[in-house]
Amino acid sequence: MPTTDASHPIVLTEAQIDELGQELDALRKRIVDDLGSPDRDYIYRVLKVQRGFEVAGRGLGYLGFLPPFWLASVAALSLSKILDNMEIGHNVMHGQYDWMRDPSLNSRMFEWDTVCPAEQWRHSHNYMHHTFTNIIGKDRDIGYGILRMDPAQRWNPYYLGNPLYAFLLMVGFEWGVMLHDLEAERVVTGEKSLDEVRVLARQWYRKAGRQVLKDYLLFPALTGPLFVPTLAANATANLVRNVWAFSIIFCGHFPTGVATFTEQETENESRGRWYLRQMLGSANITGSKLFHVMTGNLSFQIEHHLFPDLPARRYGQIAPEVQALCEKYGLPYNAGRLSRQLGSVYGKIVKLALPGFGRAAGPRPRPAINVVEPGLSAPAAA
Repeated sequence: MPTTDASHPIVLTEAQIDELGQELDALRKRIVDDLGSPDRDYIYRVLKVQRGFEVAGRGLGYLGFLPPFWLASVAALSLSKILDNMEIGHNVMHGQYDWMRDPSLNSRMFEWDTVCPAEQWRHSHNYMHHTFTNIIGKDRDIGYGILRMDPAQRWNPYYLGNPLYAFLLMVGFEWGVMLHDLEAERVVTGEKSLDEVRVLARQWYRKAGRQVLKDYLLFPALTGPLFVPTLAANATANLVRNVWAFSIIFCGHFPTGVATFTEQETENESRGRWYLRQMLGSANITGSKLFHVMTGNLSFQIEHHLFPDLPARRYGQIAPEVQALCEKYGLPYNAGRLSRQLGSVYGKIVKLALPGFGRAAGPRPRPAINVVEPGLSAPAAA
């Protein structure tokens, strides 16, 4: 598999990049033209299954004094929250089902079962991350403002705690996502005013307050003497969802071989170059059909970043065509099983905690994508 680090750049002509963009535009149009009842039926089935798991989980809570039923309650609630957040919430808020004109599945109106207000997520994820994917200094998903996840981030002693910060972010992931739009470093430097922070804080109070009230007071109280076991079951389900979501999302952009970019490299970016950045900056996870559903089809992160507003169930269908385009243009198609991708991510978290790994922040010695004039030979890799 070709590497995408700075010392082994992808070499294409501008014409090839434009042609790649046109082929991906054609692929997208073909899928959009084909959207219909199967896509509609699929998301309604997922909603039905998710609600079934939630009802089952709440009902089993009344038998929570028996360990097997307590565990079954945790399992059902965990599956409900994972489906709600990943295959439903994430994808609906990308606008994947706006074409159905169902208000309950409208990207601007949907709210999900997590403490992060949907409105803030649409800005920090839909806009910031998907527009500036893997651009150092622009995409705040690179380290979420607390981790060193790329060698271009200048090392300082704070990063010795990289593994600890990653662990804390993993177990409290929904809270980390909630705080993502705060952009704490901009608050410290005065770029973000306290008035802006107050607006965010009011939204956190309303959304997180409802979630805490629901999971840690209302539903436990409804089970009467089983208040504590029910509270523990809800907390455990939230923890399971947090660990799963963190793992899948970190495997999307941080395994070995994923490229990052400088602002200079992405100036005046054409549509073809935008597609190319999404392909080189993302990574897939291989697995079964059920596994893909439980990841919200974010296991097809490459296809998702190319077409974030296409129904996610289509990503598996188009993945072979995207991979074929990668082979045609000599591009890497970064995919691997969960254990491999996750091991690579954890290894990066540990290595980048140390000063000896990476480079000081600054211009790349060579770009991730090297554009050559037609007819010229590609420069030799370093």
